Amino acid sequence: MWMNYEGYGMGWHWLGWLGMAFFWLIPILLVLAAVKYLIGGRRSSAPDGERKPDARTVLEERYARGEIDREEYLQKRDDLKRG
Repeated sequence: MWMNYEGYGMGWHWLGWLGMAFFWLIPILLVLAAVKYLIGGRRSSAPDGERKPDARTVLEERYARGEIDREEYLQKRDDLKRG
């Protein structure tokens, strides 16, 4: 005896597609979050791509402006080389 299955589960088949979409969506989002975390960690925290000057540059600028004397400049420069 042959049974007619026409219309069987027609209202529920979308649950299978939805489950499959969530199954793949979660790993994809995790990978994207990891990539963003890794790339974002290397960016400068300064706005508009401006980089903060390093300690030696700041020291040289202070010496050029006359804020510190030669002795202090040389001492701090040597400290920076050691550290």
